[in-house]
Amino acid sequence: MSYWKDIAVGGWSLVEGLAVTVKHLFRPVVTVQYPRRRNEIPEAFRGHIEFIKFKETGTHKCIACGSCEKICPSNVIKVQGEKTQAKGPKVATHYVIDFTRCSLCGLCVESCPTKTLRFSREYELAGTSRYDGVIDLMARLEQQKA
Repeated sequence: MSYWKDIAVGGWSLVEGLAVTVKHLFRPVVTVQYPRRRNEIPEAFRGHIEFIKFKETGTHKCIACGSCEKICPSNVIKVQGEKTQAKGPKVATHYVIDFTRCSLCGLCVESCPTKTLRFSREYELAGTSRYDGVIDLMARLEQQKA
């Protein structure tokens, strides 16, 4: 009896699958001609993280506290900083993220005490090697200045 039941269940799943196919067969095509036209990016889109450039300082406010580095579950963020004055605040000098292994969880953005991190709106990050996904945020911030 189990043999005939398996045949009936398999046949019914085939009919349901074909019904979905037939239903979508007569709908209009929604292909976007990508290089010429682009889709709107949703507000909740999460690209790689980047620094926010503040108008009053003209640069970031990262104090190299390392909270983003510590909270990252993928362990892909490396932060280094130095003090310019003995009693002055610490300032980030190197900030590198390996976006190829980033899980886009957003914990780094939420844990930043100075609110200097955000998700970028960039989605065209194709590369030819795995090192193309390693992003130096300090270098990107310098490119934005120019």
